[in-house]
Amino acid sequence: MKRSREKAASELFAALYPRLAGWCRRLVDDDETAHELASEAFTRLWARWTAVDEPQGFLYVTTANLVRDHWRKLERERRAVRRVATEAELGSRSEQVDPSVRLLVQSLPERLRVPILLHYYADMPVREVALLTGRKEGTVKADLHAARELLRAHLRRSLDHTS
Repeated sequence: MKRSREKAASELFAALYPRLAGWCRRLVDDDETAHELASEAFTRLWARWTAVDEPQGFLYVTTANLVRDHWRKLERERRAVRRVATEAELGSRSEQVDPSVRLLVQSLPERLRVPILLHYYADMPVREVALLTGRKEGTVKADLHAARELLRAHLRRSLDHTS
């Protein structure tokens, strides 16, 4: 039984992966991301293999949802960069800077980085972030505030170095 399941999954992968990854490539305009999304769709299919009646449909719907999530993430990042750039411009009109928000967020300590990622990048309300992290809402708010202050300090330093 297990052997036939693996064989069927392997045949499905061989038959559909190239087309699915190609479709993703056209949607996200990046080879690496396209392969990650197509692979993730197959991973999710494999986890539900026995419960899925129509694997091809499942793959395409799952991939479409992953692409949508990818686009949303990109838009959130663009908005965050615009917001930070606007704040930096208002703080120092002498020179415009295009900081890499992602690198700044990655540099935060994990205690502060996780709430920032969940709240700003996953659009979760503070209450949900608190539930997911096992912290009180007040603690999450304080962590978000501390993270924003650290990000501002990093931005000020990067502005000072470019002046």
